[in-house]
Parts: sequence; C-alpha cells; structure tokens
Amino acid sequence: MCHRRPSVNVEPSGSPQLWNADLAPTTAAQRTWRWYHFAALWVGMVMCIPAYTLSASLIEGGMSGYQAIFTVFLANAIVLLPMLLIGHAGTKYGIPYAVLARASFGTSGAKLPALMRAIVACGWYGIQTWFGGSMIYTLLGVMAGHPIGGDKLAGLGINGAQLACFLAFWAIQFYYIVHGMESIRKLETWTAPLKILICFVLLGWAHNKAGGFGVLLEAPSQFVDGGKKAGQFWATFWPSLTAMVGFWATLALNIPDFTRFARSQKDQVVGQSVGLPLPMGLLAALAVIVTSATVVLYGKAIWDPVDLASRMTGAAVLVALIVLLVDTVSVNLAANLVGPAYDFSALAPRHISYRTGGYLTAAIALVMMPWKILETTEGYIFTWLIGYSALLGPIAGILIVDYYFVRKTELEVDQLYREGGAYWYGNGWNSAAIVAFALGVLPNIPGFLHAAFPAAFPAVAEAFKIIYTYAWFVGIAISAVVYGVLMRGHSPVLAPAR
Repeated sequence: MCHRRPSVNVEPSGSPQLWNADLAPTTAAQRTWRWYHFAALWVGMVMCIPAYTLSASLIEGGMSGYQAIFTVFLANAIVLLPMLLIGHAGTKYGIPYAVLARASFGTSGAKLPALMRAIVACGWYGIQTWFGGSMIYTLLGVMAGHPIGGDKLAGLGINGAQLACFLAFWAIQFYYIVHGMESIRKLETWTAPLKILICFVLLGWAHNKAGGFGVLLEAPSQFVDGGKKAGQFWATFWPSLTAMVGFWATLALNIPDFTRFARSQKDQVVGQSVGLPLPMGLLAALAVIVTSATVVLYGKAIWDPVDLASRMTGAAVLVALIVLLVDTVSVNLAANLVGPAYDFSALAPRHISYRTGGYLTAAIALVMMPWKILETTEGYIFTWLIGYSALLGPIAGILIVDYYFVRKTELEVDQLYREGGAYWYGNGWNSAAIVAFALGVLPNIPGFLHAAFPAAFPAVAEAFKIIYTYAWFVGIAISAVVYGVLMRGHSPVLAPAR
C-alpha cells in the first residue's frame, strides 16, 4: 500500500523560522525512491573502508572469523529495527528527521537533537574526506614509483601533497552538494552494482593468488579453552556489538531524510531490509577471506584495503584508486552529508537551505583538520563509535516512544511548522524529552571519559565501565522508559491548526 503524505497547507508566512522549501513535506512528484533505490543506497554505504576494517578490530580482540562475521551481522539486524520504525514517519508524512524531532522535543527543542546529529556527522565527513585524500596520496605515490610530497607544512602537520590530495577529494564531493539529493540517489544506484562486482573480483583474486582462502577462517577464537583469552568471550562480545550498532546509529536517527522520498512504506521496509544486514555480514566475510589470503601472500594480515591496493602493480593500481574513490565518495555523501545538511537547515530555516547546510558541513570538515583528530584520539574507532552511540541512542528511544506510543503514528504535520501550536509545549521545548535524554546519557558519561581519557580519569568505578560497554542499549532503554512515563496521560489529540 502506498502511503501518501496527508494534505498539508504550510505557508512560509506562518512561521518562517520553522519552514523552508527543503524542510517542507515532500510532494508526490518528489517521491521517486523505489525499494531497489534503498537497497542500492545501503549496499553503497555498507561497502566502505571503515566497514571493511571493522572485522579486524573483532579478530584482534580474540574472535574467530566466523564469530566476527556473526557479530557484525547481528549488530546490523538490531539497528535495522529503529531504522524501519523511525523511517515510517518519513514515508508517511514526507518530513525529515529534524522536523520529526519537533513532535517530541518541541518546535524549538528539536534543534538540540538536530545539532547533536549534525556535529557527529561533520566529524565523520571530515574523517572520511581525509581517508579519501589519503587514498589518492598513497596510490599516486605507487604509480609514480616513489613517495610524493615533502616536508610537513608549519601548523598543519602534513606535507603539501597530502593537503592537495585532501582538498582534491573535498572538491570532488562538493559537486554533489551543489546538485542535491537526486544526484546522490543516482550515484548510489549506479555504483552499487559496481561495488558488488568488485567484491567478487577481489574474492577471485585472493583465491587465485593464495591458492585458497588461507588460515584466518580456520583459526579458532582466543576464547576457547587453552586460548589467550579463555572464558572472556562475553566481555569482548558486548562492547563489540555496541560498537557495531553504533556504526550506523547516526543513520538510525536521520533515516527519514531518505524515506521521505519513498513511494510507499513497502519500498522503504523491503529496500532497507534487503540492503543492510545481509550485505554488511557479507562484507565482513569478504574482509576476513581476503585478509586471510594476505597472510599467505605477504606473511601478515593486511586489513587496510588502501595498503593492499598499494601492493598491487600496473593497471590494477589505477583501477583500485578509482574504485576506492567512488566508494568513499558515495558513502560519505549519503551517510555524512544529507543528515547534517537538513539539520543545519532546521536550525535557521530562513537563512539556511539544504544546500547551504551542505556547504556548512563541508566547510566544518575542512577547517577541523581531521588528521589531527586521528593523531590525538586513542582508539578512535571504539571510543568514537561507542561514544556517539551513547549520545544518539537516547534520542532514538524518545522518537520511537513518542511516534508509536504517544502519537499512535498520527501527526498534525502543519503544526510541526508553527509556533504556539500542538508541539510548542513550554516556549517550544518539551521538558519530558530533555529530562529523558539527559537521564539516558548520564550513566554513560563516566565510562566514556575513562575510555577517551584514561590518564585523566583512571578511577572510574567498574560498574560505570560495564554500563558503557552497553552504551547504545542503555541509552535507548532509559530514555524510552523515562519519556513514556513522563508523557503518560498526554493526549495525542492535537490542537487545531492556527
């Protein structure tokens, strides 16, 4: 059944500080996404370098190849549920995440979750852009036959060639910011089959070169009796699962930014269900298999696909460069640009359009110098992933409880764009959402501080460390329960439009 958005008469003159054309509900003509577009979107985002290397952290933590693959698959099956639940509102009403959040946080209070989501995405956008520039730098050096660059630039800590490669990759992505969402949809749709083909090519290459798939698949985990970490499986599994869930925790929130363009609920449900858990598990399997072959070929496990590509010769280097660049561009745009572009727009709709929000995201990524973040943040993958999952999990809990249990999936859409209406609460802020969010985050703060800055916070109680390993689960559960209790008795009957 195709769920068209309800007829909404939202005039820009009503509350211009809450409305612009990019935030307005999508029209029937804008609903061009079928299920295969969503599947292609997820295949495009899943097939990325950070996702490929996730298995490395699990195997280095003691898991066997099969345990690592299962953990990645399970985490993505778990995070799929809030994706589908929150995505329902985008398809039904044609609204982005930043507008949906107004129903629970208030028309002004929604700026808080929008800003938090945007900041996290800007961090990822900068890091992925640095990865893309690093690929160009590394592989151009291989093609030249010698390292390129020179002395480090004062104040930057990188050489001129590294800076030029970073700016070049930043500029490539800028094209898609200028040309909007439709250009991103087309990019994801056309590159997804290419990525699948490359995976099979890489598997064939590994099998032929190594004469099989090597030893990693056969190696037992370190948790078996007599192993280095005998009896410690669960102590490793839970924080690993939380980190894997955290990998897509950002998209679990702003998925309405995509599902608002879906032609029907069936399209978004089928497309996401096909496109996320299974491909993510298969990518983990690919990473383990190919890395297993590198042990045979090079005498050590090579988890970094850029490092692996740099060891190739001839035309293979150029092909690898193109594939890795297309891969990183498509992932970065979909996962780390669309969300903050809408979020920044929602902060000041009169002054910031979706495109301007994209410009802001790109600018922040440029000036934050992501290579310095990677240099100074120890264990950034686990600290980064679990840390922001602790922040975003509570928001997801509030959105789900509000939409399904308080509103019964019924929203008065025009009220989301008006001051003094049904979602005004107290001066635009819903105190119940703020309290629920704060209580959802609070238990994870000591564990995060210890994980991120162990020297500065060495004496954190063991209980807080344990809680932090379940950060996303703890946050979403506490905020959901607290918000549900505080909103008990709140009438879902909405005020008439003004």
